[in-house]
This record gives sequence, C-alpha cells and structure tokens, in this order.
Amino acid sequence: MRLFAFFIAALTLFSGVIAVDIQKSVIITYPSDTPEAVLDQAKDAIRKAGGIITHEYQLIKGFAAKTGEKVLESVSAWGKDYNALIEEDQVVSSL
Repeated sequence: MRLFAFFIAALTLFSGVIAVDIQKSVIITYPSDTPEAVLDQAKDAIRKAGGIITHEYQLIKGFAAKTGEKVLESVSAWGKDYNALIEEDQVVSSL
C-alpha cells in the first residue's frame, strides 16, 4: 500500500513538471484609438510571464511577442473591449 501511495505522488509531481506553458510567436494589434495604457498592460503581463517583446510597431498600434498560451488568454480578455487582434506570427510568401 505504501508503494502505491509513493507511485501516485510521483505521478502527480511528474505531471506538474511536464505541464509547461508552450511558447508561441504572436502579433498583437489594436485599433489606432486604443489607449497606450492597454498596450503597456499587455506587454507588462507578457514580460512577467517570462515572455519577450520581439518588436514594437510604429505604423500600426501593436507589437510582436514570444510568450506562453496562458498569458495570451489574459491579454485577449483585456483587449476585448478594444478589439485586440492576436494572431500567430507566420512567414508570408507569394507563389
């Protein structure tokens, strides 16, 4: 019985270790009338979650980042009132 309890505890610990947040490269854009504080809040949340801001755009209101999926859910919820668009960063080519 003691061996079984140890086995269950080991499995629980192992599942917590492998539950790592997957990093994604994303582009997050907002309409031009969005307050800067909204962008700053999103960037701060990404940095606090261990992500990085890879580029801040000048022509459009937004930025590119590499971050975990969990923080993207929060950023999406905060930007809902401002119509934030979060899309996966991909290579675009013409054929």
